[in-house]
Amino acid sequence: MCSRDTRFDGQFITGVHTTGIYCRPSCPATTPRPGNVSFYLTAAAAHEAGLRACKRCLPDAVPGSPAWNMRDDLAARAMRLIGDGVVERDGVQGLAARLGYTPRHLSRVLVAELGAGPLALARAHRAQTARLLLLNTELPITDVAFAAGFGSVRQFNDTVAAVYERTPSEVRSARRTPPAHPHPSLDLAETRITLQLPARAPFDGIGVLRFLGTRALPGVETATDTSYERTVRLPHGTATVLVTLSGTDAAPSLACSIRLAQLTDLAPLVGRIRRLFDLDADAQAIDRHLAADPALAASVAQTPGIRVPGSMDAEETLFRALIGQQISVAAARTALTRLADALGDRLPGRELRLLFPTPAQIAAGGRAVLRGPGARIETILRVAQALASGDLAPSFGQTRAELEASLVALPGIGPWTAGYVAMRVLGSPDILLTSDLALRQGAGRLGLSVEPRALAARGADWAPWRSYAGMHLWRAAACPVSSKRTA
Repeated sequence: MCSRDTRFDGQFITGVHTTGIYCRPSCPATTPRPGNVSFYLTAAAAHEAGLRACKRCLPDAVPGSPAWNMRDDLAARAMRLIGDGVVERDGVQGLAARLGYTPRHLSRVLVAELGAGPLALARAHRAQTARLLLLNTELPITDVAFAAGFGSVRQFNDTVAAVYERTPSEVRSARRTPPAHPHPSLDLAETRITLQLPARAPFDGIGVLRFLGTRALPGVETATDTSYERTVRLPHGTATVLVTLSGTDAAPSLACSIRLAQLTDLAPLVGRIRRLFDLDADAQAIDRHLAADPALAASVAQTPGIRVPGSMDAEETLFRALIGQQISVAAARTALTRLADALGDRLPGRELRLLFPTPAQIAAGGRAVLRGPGARIETILRVAQALASGDLAPSFGQTRAELEASLVALPGIGPWTAGYVAMRVLGSPDILLTSDLALRQGAGRLGLSVEPRALAARGADWAPWRSYAGMHLWRAAACPVSSKRTA
């Protein structure tokens, strides 16, 4: 805090009791006396202590904490689901049910570990969503209140005043630049919003875009070296989002142009974009740890801030993994494109017109579209039926062990598929897919053993960031042979 180190912004909150405010660690204000400061893991805990957000450093306008991906305990799983809007949709009872605990036990654990219960954590999340809408749109205040998840305008006004010590109108008047889309879309069926989402530096955004681009399905998504656009299903409707690299090397960000059928889906969509681009990863810590291995040092220096691409939809990611088993990325893309074109719903009047098919659609029509070995087709249809019936329900709220166990329990799903899905859906940072052929080819190009057991033993030194090491190995496999690097 004394050094105003931006690396820790979003990882903890500094509360200054003499002024009654909480700040990001890098706040430029005069450093307070240690005895006047308390530290909190969440903004909600600071709210519970009676503190309000600093108007100077805007502590909620920073990347989020990487802890919720690094950790796999109850508190981290709850935070992932709260960020996806589960409390607004299902209440605390629904959140607790998804996590497998009673609401009372869940509240007790969250208060003990994070300093605030689920309602307070969801309230802080709603306040941050409201601030985004106030600053980036000209939506009426009443629409902002309900879009952010508040139950009433009074509750919205009270929360904004308590958190920011300003009325909603005052928050809106403090913005520095007008919104890119100053008015709601003329199409009453959707609303257009433009947001800036900060990333923790360094940020290899181009690498994420290339990863997504090589797997992009025409009609569903498209990617270039600077942007990514796709359709997506959300809890209350559909959306189209265009993401463009923005900001600077020191302060990278994503510019997001969003078209929403239902405003209440904004918060979960923002959370999923952050997860897809892994914006909250502690990049400097990851790079420093992996660069200590001579075999990875050159790759880390060449590609600082490498990210593990996440998932916008857990079920879609599972189908992509199943169809991509034991075939090339290009072949998987062809098969998935055929599946989406044949079974996906169409959105009228858009260049990106397809939605990736639902499990029910794949279960009903997949047999006529899917190609390849009969055993793999049966596995895909079996998974589709399990997802459609609710017998299988991959989600951000599961532990890695629970998710992988639920997948490998199904015939035809092995450790590679389960590990890949866990890495993409949960953002698990410590998965090394040593059975992956391309990953082992990349290991060979970096002078490492290509034998799975030996590679796994070497990878033990990369913990707890083996997923990011795997991204470096995949990157090496994609490089021309002439650019081979050795340890």
